[in-house]
Amino acid sequence: MISTIEHNGKTFRANLSSPIDISIPLKEEQQPHVSAFYLPDIRYQAAESGSFVGSVERGGSCNVNNIYFSPHGNGTHTECIGHITREKYSVNDCLKEFFFVAQLITITPGQSGEDKAVSREQLQKQIGNHQPEALLIRTLPNDESKKAKNYSGTNPPYIHHDAAALACELGIKQLLIDLPSMDKEHDGGKLLAHRAFWNYPANPRIHSTITELIYVPSSVEDGMYLLNLQVASFDNDASPSRPLLFPLK
Repeated sequence: MISTIEHNGKTFRANLSSPIDISIPLKEEQQPHVSAFYLPDIRYQAAESGSFVGSVERGGSCNVNNIYFSPHGNGTHTECIGHITREKYSVNDCLKEFFFVAQLITITPGQSGEDKAVSREQLQKQIGNHQPEALLIRTLPNDESKKAKNYSGTNPPYIHHDAAALACELGIKQLLIDLPSMDKEHDGGKLLAHRAFWNYPANPRIHSTITELIYVPSSVEDGMYLLNLQVASFDNDASPSRPLLFPLK
């Protein structure tokens, strides 16, 4: 299925039959899985009610699992401004569009004191003259261990708040990263990058989202894509998500 997209005076074509899935699924505890912030592991448990058991393996008529997880630490997730506000905002309410012209860039986080972070200068250089609606940041090194890494206590790289402010200034609506958080693992609760991207509290960008813990294979080239940001319909500040990319020509 070929689709034609017009964006900023340019016409693109995308093959909607060939998506590139850049999500990390929420796997069962006993399988290799990604985790962060010391949050509990995801847990799948067969539902039980009276004589019914939701497991064919255990003699039930069908499989029915109860699933216990934290979207912020168990896999690819999309979060809205409600992640940092006293007021309740749901990602289900904030995200009203699901297709975006997106740019994929690759950056090696630089040294920032004792940490590693993506800087404003790096971001500006990689974006160049493009005007994407969504921006995907792939960090180096980039191997498949990211899909099953326990980031807790590792002080992973993050996005410097000046870089997040640039994304806001450029009008980028959706920001996707392959890191567990926009901010430093232990920052005293400041969440400066989240606040800068959402321009909070000065002029909150309610319909912009941040997606964390994506994984973009190294075989996928930097460039322009059509992004389909699929989000589970949870009434919560964050939800498991499945971003799909379609190369634009």
